[in-house]
Amino acid sequence: MAGFPTSFCNVPFPVFRRSAVSIPRAELPRLVLFYLLLSSVVLCVSGFLICPSPGEAAPAVATSQEPIRTSIPILGTTMNEVQEPIGIVAEIQLDFFQRPDHEGLDLQFHATPGKFSPYAQQSVIEALYRVVEAAGLNPDSWTIRFSLPYPGVTLYGESLSAMAALTIVSLAKHEPIDEDTVMTGTVTADGHVGTVGGVPLKILAAHAQHYRKVLIPEEPDIADGDWETPFLMEVLPVGSISKAYLALTNRPLRTSFVKHSLTAGLTP
Repeated sequence: MAGFPTSFCNVPFPVFRRSAVSIPRAELPRLVLFYLLLSSVVLCVSGFLICPSPGEAAPAVATSQEPIRTSIPILGTTMNEVQEPIGIVAEIQLDFFQRPDHEGLDLQFHATPGKFSPYAQQSVIEALYRVVEAAGLNPDSWTIRFSLPYPGVTLYGESLSAMAALTIVSLAKHEPIDEDTVMTGTVTADGHVGTVGGVPLKILAAHAQHYRKVLIPEEPDIADGDWETPFLMEVLPVGSISKAYLALTNRPLRTSFVKHSLTAGLTP
Protein backbone atom coordinates (compact mmCIF):
# COMPACT_ATOMS: atom_id res chain seq x y z
CA MET A 1 0.00 0.00 0.00
CA ALA A 2 1.36 3.39 -0.88
CA GLY A 3 2.13 5.74 1.98
CA PHE A 4 0.04 8.74 2.74
CA PRO A 5 1.43 12.05 1.43
CA THR A 6 3.15 14.07 4.13
CA SER A 7 4.28 17.14 2.25
CA PHE A 8 3.50 19.21 -0.80
CA CYS A 9 5.76 20.56 -3.51
CA ASN A 10 6.62 24.26 -3.44
CA VAL A 11 4.94 25.68 -6.52
CA PRO A 12 5.37 29.43 -7.22
CA PHE A 13 2.13 31.32 -7.31
CA PRO A 14 1.41 33.62 -10.27
CA VAL A 15 1.79 37.36 -9.61
CA PHE A 16 -1.13 39.57 -10.54
CA ARG A 17 -0.57 43.30 -11.08
CA ARG A 18 -3.20 45.99 -10.74
CA SER A 19 -3.87 48.27 -13.67
CA ALA A 20 -5.44 51.72 -13.45
CA VAL A 21 -8.94 52.05 -14.98
CA SER A 22 -10.35 55.44 -15.94
CA ILE A 23 -14.15 55.84 -15.55
CA PRO A 24 -15.91 58.98 -16.84
CA ARG A 25 -17.55 61.00 -14.06
CA ALA A 26 -20.92 60.96 -15.83
CA GLU A 27 -21.03 57.16 -15.74
CA LEU A 28 -20.51 56.85 -11.95
CA PRO A 29 -24.22 57.07 -10.89
CA ARG A 30 -25.17 54.32 -13.36
CA LEU A 31 -22.34 52.06 -12.18
CA VAL A 32 -23.26 52.53 -8.53
CA LEU A 33 -26.91 51.63 -9.27
CA PHE A 34 -25.80 48.58 -11.28
CA TYR A 35 -23.59 47.22 -8.47
CA LEU A 36 -26.35 47.76 -5.91
CA LEU A 37 -28.80 45.73 -8.02
CA LEU A 38 -26.18 43.05 -8.60
CA SER A 39 -25.48 42.79 -4.84
CA SER A 40 -29.20 42.34 -4.13
CA VAL A 41 -29.41 39.48 -6.64
CA VAL A 42 -26.36 37.76 -5.15
CA LEU A 43 -27.76 38.04 -1.63
CA CYS A 44 -31.10 36.57 -2.72
CA VAL A 45 -29.40 33.65 -4.48
CA SER A 46 -27.14 33.05 -1.48
CA GLY A 47 -30.14 33.04 0.86
CA PHE A 48 -31.90 30.51 -1.35
CA LEU A 49 -28.91 28.17 -1.33
CA ILE A 50 -28.10 28.41 2.37
CA CYS A 51 -31.46 28.59 4.11
CA PRO A 52 -33.67 25.48 3.91
CA SER A 53 -37.39 25.86 3.59
CA PRO A 54 -39.49 25.67 6.81
CA GLY A 55 -39.70 22.14 8.20
CA GLU A 56 -36.94 20.84 5.94
CA ALA A 57 -33.51 19.92 7.31
CA ALA A 58 -30.34 21.23 5.73
CA PRO A 59 -28.59 18.66 3.51
CA ALA A 60 -25.70 16.78 5.09
CA VAL A 61 -22.25 17.49 3.71
CA ALA A 62 -20.02 14.48 3.11
CA THR A 63 -16.61 14.96 4.66
CA SER A 64 -13.54 12.74 4.81
CA GLN A 65 -11.03 12.52 7.61
CA GLU A 66 -7.29 12.94 7.14
CA PRO A 67 -5.28 9.70 7.47
CA ILE A 68 -4.07 9.05 11.01
CA ARG A 69 -0.89 7.12 11.78
CA THR A 70 -0.28 6.09 15.36
CA SER A 71 1.56 3.48 17.41
CA ILE A 72 -0.25 1.11 19.75
CA PRO A 73 1.69 -0.15 22.78
CA ILE A 74 1.14 -3.84 23.45
CA LEU A 75 2.22 -6.02 26.35
CA GLY A 76 3.66 -9.45 25.66
CA THR A 77 6.10 -12.08 26.83
CA THR A 78 9.19 -13.58 25.25
CA MET A 79 12.35 -15.47 26.21
CA ASN A 80 15.62 -13.81 27.15
CA GLU A 81 19.14 -15.01 26.35
CA VAL A 82 18.99 -17.81 28.95
CA GLN A 83 15.51 -18.91 27.88
CA GLU A 84 13.70 -17.37 30.81
CA PRO A 85 10.27 -15.77 30.25
CA ILE A 86 10.21 -11.99 30.49
CA GLY A 87 7.64 -9.31 29.78
CA ILE A 88 8.05 -6.80 26.97
CA VAL A 89 6.38 -3.66 25.71
CA ALA A 90 6.27 -3.57 21.91
CA GLU A 91 4.49 -1.36 19.41
CA ILE A 92 2.33 -2.02 16.40
CA GLN A 93 1.78 0.71 13.85
CA LEU A 94 -1.73 1.62 12.78
CA ASP A 95 -2.95 3.65 9.80
CA PHE A 96 -6.59 4.69 10.11
CA PHE A 97 -8.65 6.53 7.51
CA GLN A 98 -12.35 7.33 7.26
CA ARG A 99 -13.35 7.41 3.59
CA PRO A 100 -16.26 9.46 2.17
CA ASP A 101 -17.80 6.27 0.71
CA HIS A 102 -19.52 3.40 2.54
CA GLU A 103 -18.23 0.42 0.56
CA GLY A 104 -17.26 -1.70 3.55
CA LEU A 105 -14.48 -2.09 6.06
CA ASP A 106 -11.02 -2.37 4.50
CA LEU A 107 -8.64 -4.02 7.00
CA GLN A 108 -5.20 -5.42 6.21
CA PHE A 109 -2.19 -6.74 8.11
CA HIS A 110 1.15 -6.03 6.41
CA ALA A 111 3.60 -8.92 6.18
CA THR A 112 6.70 -6.71 6.43
CA PRO A 113 8.87 -5.70 8.24
CA GLY A 114 7.38 -8.12 10.79
CA LYS A 115 4.17 -10.08 10.46
CA PHE A 116 1.09 -11.14 12.41
CA SER A 117 0.22 -14.80 12.83
CA PRO A 118 -3.20 -15.87 11.46
CA TYR A 119 -4.35 -16.40 15.05
CA ALA A 120 -3.32 -12.88 16.06
CA GLN A 121 -5.06 -11.42 13.01
CA GLN A 122 -8.27 -13.29 13.73
CA SER A 123 -8.28 -12.24 17.37
CA VAL A 124 -7.94 -8.56 16.39
CA ILE A 125 -10.73 -8.82 13.80
CA GLU A 126 -13.10 -10.50 16.26
CA ALA A 127 -12.26 -7.97 18.98
CA LEU A 128 -12.86 -5.07 16.60
CA TYR A 129 -16.20 -6.53 15.53
CA ARG A 130 -17.33 -6.81 19.15
CA VAL A 131 -16.10 -3.37 20.25
CA VAL A 132 -17.64 -1.64 17.23
CA GLU A 133 -20.95 -3.34 17.91
CA ALA A 134 -20.85 -2.33 21.58
CA ALA A 135 -20.06 1.26 20.56
CA GLY A 136 -22.91 1.33 18.03
CA LEU A 137 -20.66 2.50 15.20
CA ASN A 138 -20.74 1.86 11.47
CA PRO A 139 -17.29 0.82 10.17
CA ASP A 140 -18.12 0.48 6.47
CA SER A 141 -16.15 3.64 5.60
CA TRP A 142 -13.01 2.69 7.53
CA THR A 143 -9.62 1.80 6.07
CA ILE A 144 -7.27 0.16 8.58
CA ARG A 145 -3.68 -0.99 8.12
CA PHE A 146 -1.62 -2.80 10.75
CA SER A 147 2.14 -3.25 10.55
CA LEU A 148 4.76 -4.68 12.90
CA PRO A 149 7.99 -2.61 12.75
CA TYR A 150 10.36 -5.43 13.72
CA PRO A 151 12.04 -7.19 10.75
CA GLY A 152 11.75 -10.96 10.82
CA VAL A 153 9.50 -11.02 13.91
CA THR A 154 6.15 -12.81 14.01
CA LEU A 155 3.56 -11.69 16.56
CA TYR A 156 1.62 -14.56 18.09
CA GLY A 157 -1.17 -14.67 20.65
CA GLU A 158 -4.30 -12.67 21.24
CA SER A 159 -3.52 -10.41 24.20
CA LEU A 160 -3.05 -7.42 21.87
CA SER A 161 -6.60 -7.64 20.53
CA ALA A 162 -8.47 -5.56 23.12
CA MET A 163 -5.95 -2.70 23.05
CA ALA A 164 -5.90 -2.68 19.24
CA ALA A 165 -9.69 -2.70 18.86
CA LEU A 166 -10.29 -0.02 21.49
CA THR A 167 -7.62 2.21 19.93
CA ILE A 168 -9.32 2.03 16.53
CA VAL A 169 -12.67 2.99 18.03
CA SER A 170 -11.05 5.87 19.93
CA LEU A 171 -9.65 7.21 16.64
CA ALA A 172 -13.05 6.92 14.96
CA LYS A 173 -14.64 8.84 17.82
CA HIS A 174 -11.82 11.41 18.06
CA GLU A 175 -11.24 10.53 21.71
CA PRO A 176 -7.53 10.13 22.50
CA ILE A 177 -6.22 7.38 24.73
CA ASP A 178 -4.21 8.29 27.81
CA GLU A 179 -0.53 7.93 26.86
CA ASP A 180 0.36 6.68 30.35
CA THR A 181 -2.07 3.75 30.18
CA VAL A 182 -1.63 0.37 28.49
CA MET A 183 -3.80 -2.73 28.42
CA THR A 184 -3.61 -6.48 27.95
CA GLY A 185 -6.53 -8.79 27.30
CA THR A 186 -8.94 -10.13 24.72
CA VAL A 187 -12.57 -9.30 23.94
CA THR A 188 -15.10 -12.07 24.54
CA ALA A 189 -18.31 -12.57 22.59
CA ASP A 190 -20.38 -11.06 25.42
CA GLY A 191 -18.28 -7.89 25.61
CA HIS A 192 -16.02 -8.79 28.52
CA VAL A 193 -12.25 -8.52 28.77
CA GLY A 194 -10.94 -12.05 28.39
CA THR A 195 -8.22 -13.69 30.48
CA VAL A 196 -4.61 -13.77 29.25
CA GLY A 197 -1.44 -15.19 30.74
CA GLY A 198 1.83 -13.64 31.80
CA VAL A 199 0.20 -10.65 33.52
CA PRO A 200 2.85 -10.25 36.30
CA LEU A 201 5.66 -10.17 33.70
CA LYS A 202 3.74 -7.70 31.53
CA ILE A 203 3.16 -5.39 34.50
CA LEU A 204 6.87 -5.35 35.29
CA ALA A 205 7.67 -4.54 31.66
CA ALA A 206 5.14 -1.69 31.64
CA HIS A 207 6.63 -0.32 34.86
CA ALA A 208 10.11 -0.42 33.33
CA GLN A 209 8.80 1.65 30.42
CA HIS A 210 7.29 4.21 32.85
CA TYR A 211 3.62 3.49 32.26
CA ARG A 212 1.55 4.62 35.21
CA LYS A 213 -1.54 2.49 34.70
CA VAL A 214 -2.06 -1.05 33.37
CA LEU A 215 -5.49 -2.47 32.59
CA ILE A 216 -5.74 -6.23 33.07
CA PRO A 217 -8.60 -8.73 32.82
CA GLU A 218 -10.74 -8.97 35.92
CA GLU A 219 -10.54 -12.76 35.76
CA PRO A 220 -6.90 -13.77 36.39
CA ASP A 221 -5.03 -16.68 34.90
CA ILE A 222 -4.50 -19.17 37.73
CA ALA A 223 -1.08 -20.02 36.27
CA ASP A 224 0.16 -16.51 37.05
CA GLY A 225 0.01 -17.00 40.82
CA ASP A 226 0.45 -14.11 43.23
CA TRP A 227 2.20 -10.86 42.32
CA GLU A 228 2.74 -7.38 43.70
CA THR A 229 1.95 -4.02 42.14
CA PRO A 230 5.11 -1.99 41.45
CA PHE A 231 5.63 1.26 43.32
CA LEU A 232 3.74 4.28 41.93
CA MET A 233 1.82 2.17 39.43
CA GLU A 234 -1.91 1.54 39.24
CA VAL A 235 -3.04 -1.90 38.11
CA LEU A 236 -6.75 -1.80 37.29
CA PRO A 237 -8.71 -5.02 36.67
CA VAL A 238 -11.55 -4.39 34.21
CA GLY A 239 -14.42 -6.75 33.52
CA SER A 240 -15.99 -5.20 30.40
CA ILE A 241 -14.81 -3.37 27.31
CA SER A 242 -17.02 -0.45 28.32
CA LYS A 243 -15.08 -0.06 31.56
CA ALA A 244 -11.80 -0.54 29.71
CA TYR A 245 -12.64 2.18 27.19
CA LEU A 246 -13.67 4.55 29.99
CA ALA A 247 -10.37 3.91 31.78
CA LEU A 248 -8.38 4.48 28.58
CA THR A 249 -10.14 7.64 27.35
CA ASN A 250 -12.25 8.94 30.24
CA ARG A 251 -15.18 8.80 27.80
CA PRO A 252 -18.11 6.35 27.49
CA LEU A 253 -17.83 3.70 24.80
CA ARG A 254 -21.39 4.18 23.57
CA THR A 255 -22.74 7.71 23.51
CA SER A 256 -26.43 8.55 23.90
CA PHE A 257 -26.91 9.87 20.36
CA VAL A 258 -26.02 6.51 18.77
CA LYS A 259 -29.35 4.95 17.80
CA HIS A 260 -28.37 1.84 15.92
CA SER A 261 -25.47 -0.43 15.07
CA LEU A 262 -24.47 -1.10 11.49
CA THR A 263 -21.67 -3.64 11.45
CA ALA A 264 -22.43 -5.42 8.19
CA GLY A 265 -19.07 -4.32 6.83
CA LEU A 266 -17.20 -6.39 9.40
CA THR A 267 -16.67 -10.08 8.84
CA PRO A 268 -14.99 -11.86 11.75
